[in-house]
Amino acid sequence: MLRRLIFCTLLFLTVFRFPSAAQSRSEKEKSPASKAANSSADKPGTVESRVEQYLRNLYAWGPTFDVKVGPSKPSPIPDLLEVPVTVSMAGQSDTAVVYVSKTGNFLLRGELADMSIDPFAETRSKLHVGTSPSMGPEDAKITLIEFADFECPSCRQLDLILRELLPRHPEVRLVFKHYPLADIHPWAMTAAIASQCALQQSPAAFWKMHDAIFDSQDLISPSNVWDKMQDLAKQLGLNADTYQACIIDPEVTTQVKANIEEGRTLTINATPTTFVNNRRVVGPDKSAIEQYITFEQVHK
Repeated sequence: MLRRLIFCTLLFLTVFRFPSAAQSRSEKEKSPASKAANSSADKPGTVESRVEQYLRNLYAWGPTFDVKVGPSKPSPIPDLLEVPVTVSMAGQSDTAVVYVSKTGNFLLRGELADMSIDPFAETRSKLHVGTSPSMGPEDAKITLIEFADFECPSCRQLDLILRELLPRHPEVRLVFKHYPLADIHPWAMTAAIASQCALQQSPAAFWKMHDAIFDSQDLISPSNVWDKMQDLAKQLGLNADTYQACIIDPEVTTQVKANIEEGRTLTINATPTTFVNNRRVVGPDKSAIEQYITFEQVHK
């Protein structure tokens, strides 16, 4: 939450105060005095110094805030410098970019977009269907690539949305990518491995396992996940010997981790995150997905 407050302050001029209650800090953490000494204010007269002084005054960032500004670099607009700003407090931090005139008199916050290039080109270069499980026509004009976590309640909500939406759009292809958030979802990686082992037997088996895991989400726990995955495999009629050999094969974990790495290159911070022809949708946002599908049907 603290990171979000800092980030929103930089981007949207939100005025906020942090609680005044004392908080314990580790001995290794710098004192306010040492933080201030190491800040960019030590360079009086520079663009970085002026930006820091302005922002500290605007948001009442006192010595308990560590503010690092710069280094500045030329922006795509000749008269503006691109200046990163990192604000830290109580062990949390976030970074935003501001644009400053070379004279140091004007500061602009927001996202700078080059309208001469395709806004989805970078995302397109990082998204790859590869051997990921999919349903729908391979030559579809519209592709949904979903990064999801089987233990994530919001991912289950999206799954229910897609079960209703996709039959109405047989022209759309859905691609599933594993993105288990193991730090907060302790059985998600196990479920991802189990579904990959179903995929090894057939694409249809994957989607049956996919649906079964989401349908059983409330019944699965870290203590029973392996037994539940075995039960689901048996109920789906998977070959037991092939399945058993698969779930202990380290290559399957490597496949899941490759999905995770792909998601990290796309800066995915939450699940589910879906790309509709490279347009990002975070969360089970049915209206946004339908809006993008409708747009792409007309303009693709």
